[in-house]
Formats: sequence, structure tokens, C-alpha cells
Amino acid sequence: MSAPDLNNGQMAAALDELGDLYELDGAESYRVIAYRNAARAIRDSTVSVAEMVRTGTATELHGIGKTLDEKLRALLETGDIPAAQKLRAKFPVGLIAVMHLPNFGPKRTRRIHDELGIDSLESLKAACEAGQVRSLRGFGRKVEEALLIALEHAGEGPAPRVLLSRALVLGEQIVGALRAVPGAERVELAGSVRRMADSVKDLDVIATAEDPQALVRALAELPLVASVGGSGENSARATLHTGMKLDLHVVEPDQFGNVLQHLSGSKAHNVQLREAAVRKGLHVSQYGILDDATGETTRCATEQEVYDTLGYAYIEPELREGRGELEAATKSALPDLVSVEDLQGDLHCHTTASDGRNEVEEMAQAAIERGLGYLAITDHSASHGFGNHVTPETLWAQIERVRAINAQLEGFELLIGSEVNILPDGSLDYEDDLLAELDWVIASVHTSFGMAGPEMTARMVAACEHPWVDAIGHPTGRKIETRQPYAIDVGKLIEAAARTGTMLEINSAADRRDLNEIHARAAAQAGVRILVDSDAHGTNTLGIVRYGIATARRAWLTADQVANTRPWPEFAKLRKRHR
Repeated sequence: MSAPDLNNGQMAAALDELGDLYELDGAESYRVIAYRNAARAIRDSTVSVAEMVRTGTATELHGIGKTLDEKLRALLETGDIPAAQKLRAKFPVGLIAVMHLPNFGPKRTRRIHDELGIDSLESLKAACEAGQVRSLRGFGRKVEEALLIALEHAGEGPAPRVLLSRALVLGEQIVGALRAVPGAERVELAGSVRRMADSVKDLDVIATAEDPQALVRALAELPLVASVGGSGENSARATLHTGMKLDLHVVEPDQFGNVLQHLSGSKAHNVQLREAAVRKGLHVSQYGILDDATGETTRCATEQEVYDTLGYAYIEPELREGRGELEAATKSALPDLVSVEDLQGDLHCHTTASDGRNEVEEMAQAAIERGLGYLAITDHSASHGFGNHVTPETLWAQIERVRAINAQLEGFELLIGSEVNILPDGSLDYEDDLLAELDWVIASVHTSFGMAGPEMTARMVAACEHPWVDAIGHPTGRKIETRQPYAIDVGKLIEAAARTGTMLEINSAADRRDLNEIHARAAAQAGVRILVDSDAHGTNTLGIVRYGIATARRAWLTADQVANTRPWPEFAKLRKRHR
């Protein structure tokens, strides 16, 4: 395999595999982390890393040193990494799939390989069905049963999708570059990225231009683009260096609205739109709206015209999921959706006291520069499970420090809080006298993710019932495309939150966005106050609230339903501890 055959995704996958193999081999954690970080840097690069290796500039990427550069060079020249070849001879390739089963990991994988000879998902399933796994010390019947459930879905593999945060950055860069091309008129993103979905498969760009071929040529010349194939007079399909596909459609100005609406989707929304139109004697497509009675086709320059022609109010892209938006659009019942500009406070962030990257003063200043009126410092509590936690003694000292800093700030409220861990029995890991002294407590699950549904639900409900818990953070624990939610009855959690006056968070981390839009909408309808927080671990990530707001908009939420759109004096009264 030669260098041109490897895109960034393939090179990153090779380093991920090497990291997996080293992890199986019991290598020091720093070594494994180095390969993980390098793989991430390559995957996130918007230019060809293969070209950087060839030109000797790969070490400019964060996490790529001389040793890794040599491994990448070998990968490009031979199609493999020598160290990976040696480790594959030691460990069957099938063990990597076993290692990546939920809540399993390298140590358990190595044990079942050494003690039972298991070398693949298939042999693991056979061993579980024969009752062999439960016989191993530290495993037991429950582990075996959980493995069988995980193995039922193991063959499905992860969906080949990309987090919105990565796809949107790429799409916006490309749209910005194409808008700068002389003769370009309108250039917009379409597809699931425009609807701000959790993750996307590919990108669609719709444009109008005096010279369509000029846009096609400009696309091919962009540094982000690896190749362009299938170019037509008015379209092109590009492959980005990240491996993502992008389709460019250059259309006539009077058809722009039809195509943009059609390719923005979703499929469910468009199917419902077409079916409703047929009942009116109309046929809707990307080419226009055909009137059966007259045979005339109406072409629309804007999406507003499309919806007007069909008898609907304009529907924001985030709502186009086939969840009642068409009916609402006929009754003037669409919500006035919340926006990033509506947020006045952020109730979840971290500093160097736990696992953040900036000091308290720096986080406060960054929040002020973003135009916020208040910020809660919520470093991790005493048993959150990842190190860098805050002991009770340290938190008492931090209370004094944060309040001293707050006293020096004018027109801004700096709150001292904590993100406390909800223990398996539903209790918290600080004493009540310490929690009562704080301005704000957000409680989250950070340990014992694998509890059964009834126990996990009882755990979360107990947290809601705690008098000093103001909110529940990232309530279902999901990681988009990589980790399933906890086994929890979200309906019962919502009921408990509504009953106790506990707020529920939409965590804006791009791989969380948790609560998701379905649960957030249900919670708001039940009268629960929703928060949109950044969970920022540095000053540079306070802005990720755009992804939390995207989820809130997909949940049909208005500014009134999001608690931290209120100024501090109003928000303060909504806290459980205030009442």
C-alpha cells in the first residue's frame, strides 16, 4: 500500500490499533495514551497527514514526535507498522474486539485469553454459553450475562458517523471558502449538519453561482479536500482528508429553496411533507412543487416560499424530524426557539482544582468576555473516580477563595459549587453541612455505570430527592456513537425532578449532548427546568454551549424553558436551596 492510498482516518486507525495492542500487552499507560492522542490529532487534521509525513512536517502536529513520525513513515512505505506486526503475532487480532466490549477492557481480556484460550468474540460467546466465564475469579454470573447481551450487538459495529462538532467545523470552513469565490452567490450547508443532529454521515453544500464550474474547481483546490470525483457540470463529490464525503450541488437561483429544503431533510419530515401535499393535489420534490390540476411547477428561491406555497409557517431546520412540526406549522404553534444569545449564565465548569486547565480567575474572565452574568465553579468531588478530585478540606478553602474573588467583580456573579458524585446508593460524597455552604450543587454519576435499570433509576431519584442537589448533570451518561446511556428509566427521573424541583442538564460537550432532545422535550413538558451548560474544562470550551443549545432547539425549547436564560437574581430563586 502506498502513501496516496492512506487518508487521515486510515492512518489514525493504524495508531489506534497499535495502542490497543500495547494495552493488551500491559504497556505503561502513558505509552498507550500517546498513541491515542496521536491518532486523534491525525483524525482531526484537515490536511493530508500522509503529505506531511512525506515532506517531513508531521512533527508539527500535536503529539507526533520523532518516534511516531518513523512509525507513520513505515506505515506509508509498507502498509503496516513493524511494532504492530510483532504484537499481532503475540495476540490474536480478535482480542481487540473483545477488549472493546462495554465495561470490559484489556486486563479482563488478557485474563480470559490466558486462562480460557479465548481469542475472538465467537469463542467468548461459546465460553459464556457454556458457563465457563463465570467460573473465573472476579467475573461471576452477572458479568457473564452482561457479556452475552453485549455480544448480541457486537457484530453491528459502530455507525460510520462523525460528531456534529467535527463535521460542522469542516462544513463551515468549506462554505466560507466557496462564498469567497468570484461569482458565488448563495452557498449553504444542508443535510443533517444543518439540522444540528448529534452526528452526521456526510456533508451537502447547495450553491448558486454565475459560473458553476468555478465553484467545482475551487472545491477541488481546497486544502481540506483530498480528491474530487464524479464532477458534473453543476455538481461534484469530494472526499476530505478526514475521510468524510461532501456533495456540492450548484443550482439555478429560482430553485435554490426547493433543493435546500429537500436536501436538508430529514427523511421523515420530507415524507410527511410529500404525503400532505399529495392530499392537496401537489407533488413536492427538489425540482419544485407540481400542481396536478394545472400541470404547472412552482420553483422557489427560498425555503420560506416552499413552506408558504404548501400552507405552512416556516419551520426551523432543527425541528424537521417528523415529530409534529407540520401540524404545529399550520396552527401558528411553532415555538420561538432558544438561542445561544439567550443564555445569561453557565452552571457547570471545571478549574485546575480538579481536571480543568485554567484557574478560577481565568474562567470568570472568559465568561465575562462571553457576555455572561454568572458562572458556577463546579470542580469534581471527592470520589468521582478519575483522580484530580477536591477533598472536603480543599473545597472549604475553595469556598473562601471563590467568594473573595466574587467580591471584587462588578456586575458579575461568581458562584462556588461542586459537581458531586452520586454514589451507588443515591447518596452524595460530601457531608450535608458542606453542601449547604455552597451556592450550587450539580450531581452526576461518575462511577458504577453498569448498574441494572431499577437500581440506577433509584440511585438517580434519590439524588433528586436530596435537599441540597440543585440539578442533575448529564443525566443518562451517554457518549454519542461510543457509549450507550445508563440503564435508567428516564420517565421516572423526569417525574422525580418535577416533583422535587430539581433541574436537569443538557450537557453541551459535543459527544454528550445529554439529555438528548427527546428526553429534554419530555422533561420540559413535565414542567422540569432545563439547564444548558458547557461543562467547560478550559476557557476555550465555554463556547461549546452552541451544541447544547442545538439539542435544546431540537427539543422545541423556548428561552423560558431554559432556566439559565434568566439573570442571576431570577435564577437564584429557582434553586431548590433557595425555596
